[in-house]
Amino acid sequence: MTALEPGDAEAATAEPPAPVGPLKPAAPVPAGDSTSRPTGVLGPEHRALSVGIVSVVLLIAFEATAVGTAMPVAARELDGVALYAFAFSAYFTTSLFAMVLAGQWADRSGPLAPLATGISAFGAGLLLSGTAVGMWPFILGRAVQGLGGGLVIVALYVVVSRAYPERLRPAIMASFAAAWVVPSVVGPLAAGTVTEHIGWRWVFIGIPVLVVPPLALALPAIRRRAAGPADPAAPPVAFDRRRIRLALGISAGAGLLQYAGQDLRWLSLAPAAAGAALLVPAVLGLLPAGTWRSARGLPSVVLLRGVAAGAFVAAESFVPLMLVTERGLSPTLAGLSLAAGGATWAFGSYVQSRPRLEPYRERLMAGGMVLVAVAIATAPSVLFEAVPVWIVAVAWGVGCLGMGAVIASTSVLLLKLSAPEEAGTNSAALQISDGLSNVLLLAAGGAAFAALGGGAAGGHAATATAAADATAAATGSHPAAFAAVFLPMAAVALAGVWVAVRVRVPAGTGAGAGERRH
Repeated sequence: MTALEPGDAEAATAEPPAPVGPLKPAAPVPAGDSTSRPTGVLGPEHRALSVGIVSVVLLIAFEATAVGTAMPVAARELDGVALYAFAFSAYFTTSLFAMVLAGQWADRSGPLAPLATGISAFGAGLLLSGTAVGMWPFILGRAVQGLGGGLVIVALYVVVSRAYPERLRPAIMASFAAAWVVPSVVGPLAAGTVTEHIGWRWVFIGIPVLVVPPLALALPAIRRRAAGPADPAAPPVAFDRRRIRLALGISAGAGLLQYAGQDLRWLSLAPAAAGAALLVPAVLGLLPAGTWRSARGLPSVVLLRGVAAGAFVAAESFVPLMLVTERGLSPTLAGLSLAAGGATWAFGSYVQSRPRLEPYRERLMAGGMVLVAVAIATAPSVLFEAVPVWIVAVAWGVGCLGMGAVIASTSVLLLKLSAPEEAGTNSAALQISDGLSNVLLLAAGGAAFAALGGGAAGGHAATATAAADATAAATGSHPAAFAAVFLPMAAVALAGVWVAVRVRVPAGTGAGAGERRH
C-alpha cells in the first residue's frame, strides 16, 4: 500500500533554546536551532517527539491497510454494497477541506491544536463506522475520519518544520515512510483474521484505543518545541475566509467528479460539469501560482507530488484485481504481491536522506519517476500467460523504491522552500495536490476500465471488492480494460520526470520562491 506520507548541509547553531518559566508558554524552537553537538532524530532532545509522531504515523498506516480489508464485509452486512464507493470518496473529499483548514490553523496558532483535534476526529470517525447500523451512518463515520486525517497529516509536517533542524528533516521523513513497512505486510492479514473470527467492527473500534500511548508521548514534546505561532511577537493572523470557501469548493468538486466517473451515463455529465466548475477556481486559488504549468521551485514540487502519487495509487488499485481475475491468484497472494513494496519504499526514503546525496536531489527525484513509470508499464505484462506473475512483485518493488525517494524528497523540499509562517499553508497545498490527484486519476482510471469492459469495479472499490469476492469483481473484466488503466498512468509518471527537473529554485531567488498565490 502507498503511503500517506510523509541531510541538508546546514550549520547548526550553538544557541540553546530559551528557558521556559512556569507562567510563560514555551516558544517554538526555530527549525535551524540545535545544540553544539548535532544529534540525530533519536538523540536526547528529539527522542520523545520522534517516537511519538512516528508511532502516530504507524497507527494511521495500519488503519489504512486494515480498514480496506474489512470494508467489503462491512458493506455487505450493512446492505450497502451499492454505496460502497462513497465510503472512500467521503474520506477523500472531507480530508481535502481539512488540509486547507489545518494549514491556516497551524500557521496561526501552531500545530498542537489541529493535531490533537485531528487525532480525536480520526478516532471518533472509526468509532462511528464501527458502531454503524446502516451504510449512511457508516459513510458519515468515514467522512469524520477524513476530517481527522487531513488535519493530522498537515499538522505533522508543521511539527517537522518547527521542531527539527533542516539537516534532520530528510531522516524524519524517511522514518515516516519506514512506519508503513510493517502495516503494509501485517495489516491486511491481521484485519482479515479479526474480521473472520471476531467481526469487522473490531477492526474499526480497536484502533482508537491504540493511539493513546503515542499521543501521551508526542503531545508534551510538541508543546515544548512547536507550540504557538511561528512568530509569537507578531499579531494573530485571521483565518482567510476566501481560502476556506475554496477548500469547500475543491472538496465538493472532487466528490462530484468522482461520482460522475463511476456512473457512465449521459446524466452524469451534469455533476461532472458542476464538479469541474467548482474545482478549477479552487485549485487555482489554493495551489501555488504556476503549479499547473510547472513553474520552477515550489510550484513544481507541489505538482510533482500530485503526479507521482496519483499515477502510482491509481495503478496500484488495479494490481490485485488484475492478478485475481486474469491470472487466477487468490486474493491473499494477490495482495501480498505488493507487500515487498513497503520495504523498498522505506529504503528509497532512506537513500534520499543521506547528506552526500543532497546536491543531487533533483536527479534522484527524476530517476525515481523513471522507476515508477517503468514499474507501472511493466505490471500489465502479466496479462500474457507466458509472463510469470512474480514479475509484478519485482516491478512493484522497483516502483516503490522510486516513490520512496520522490515522496520524501518533495516533503523535504517543500519545507526548505517555505518560510516558517507559511509551512502550514504550503504543506496543505502539497497534500491537496496528493489527495486531489488520487481522486481524479482513480476516477479516470475507473471510467476507462468500465468503458472497455471492466465491469462496475474500479479504483479503491475494485481492489477491496476483489479481496472480498473475486468472482463478482471479475464480471465483465477484459485484458484491454486493465491496459487502459496502466499505460496512461505510466505516461503520467513519465511526465513526472520533466516536472522533477524543474524543482530546483533558480539562482538568485531565496526560500519561498514561487509561493505567491492567486
